[in-house]
Amino acid sequence: MDGPKDPPDFRELMATAQRIQSEVARIRDGLVSKTATGESGGGVVRCTVSGIGEVLELAIDPTFPAFADIQAAENRHMLEQLVVGAVNVALERARDLAKEEMAQVTGGLPMPPGTFGA
Repeated sequence: MDGPKDPPDFRELMATAQRIQSEVARIRDGLVSKTATGESGGGVVRCTVSGIGEVLELAIDPTFPAFADIQAAENRHMLEQLVVGAVNVALERARDLAKEEMAQVTGGLPMPPGTFGA
């Protein structure tokens, strides 16, 4: 004995939602391998991020006057890596905060993967 059938509009809505979810996952997977780069200070600072918003690289021009005390390449590299780490931790915390805030609105209903970045 079959149970009540879903109305055609509901089945169509569910099919559309699944198709959209699949497309979002495909796009998100593609964004992982893409990058974007930004500069400030006329190129003094350059930052590269992944398509999902993770900082991959930060470079500071060694000729910048504020670098006078840390001209050694290893010191500059260490500073750049520390900045990358701090920015990524801050971004992760911001995503967590957004998830917490949204959970209050959605009553804890799960949101689609990637709604708040990585």
